[in-house]
Amino acid sequence: MMSHVIQQTLDGSHTIYIPELDEHYHSTNGAVQEAQHIYISKAYNFSTVQNPVVFEVGFGTGLNALLTALEAVRTRRKTLYVAIEKYPVSQEEWSVLNYPHIIGENSVSLFSALHLAEWDRVVEVSPYFSLKKIHANITDFPEIPMTDVIYFDAFAPNKQASMWSTEIFNFLFEHTSPNGVLTTYCAKGDVRRMLQSVGYAVERTDGPPGKREMLRGVKNK
Repeated sequence: MMSHVIQQTLDGSHTIYIPELDEHYHSTNGAVQEAQHIYISKAYNFSTVQNPVVFEVGFGTGLNALLTALEAVRTRRKTLYVAIEKYPVSQEEWSVLNYPHIIGENSVSLFSALHLAEWDRVVEVSPYFSLKKIHANITDFPEIPMTDVIYFDAFAPNKQASMWSTEIFNFLFEHTSPNGVLTTYCAKGDVRRMLQSVGYAVERTDGPPGKREMLRGVKNK
């Protein structure tokens, strides 16, 4: 296992830094505001599906799942959230992350429930949010449901190139529902072209603070 260092980002929320990769789990300009912008505003709330299936590539710290669970309750959208993670963050680490205190909304117990949920089975975390965490790598091409919203939150292409391939994006496209949406923080031209080559209609849209652009792909009918 690579070493993990918990650091504070500019909006006060934590991220995890991996010295061996020189890589952070989130933007150092603000972990919570980045996740809220890219995955909630530009993906989950962009989707018009009332009861969506969400698939996250990289469960990581659980921040994206926490924000989605809170938004599902707020908007009364029954959501199935499927996330894949090969190397889960330890309880010693996630238990000291400050997301629930930054976000509020009585999310301390919810954050714990997300991390303590049993792996590889569907767990009802709240009446509006069910979670299935898959303990595997996306490169294993596991069995996943047809999906309305995809959060592609892998480490950067120059840090984890195997995660950013035409084969993986094609796998995701095949499991994307009509009018389904995929978002990622990455705005690199070669990533945009790969998404387009497998069938997504791709647009560059405004990024979170500290990042000018991000990508959003839609599977047209």
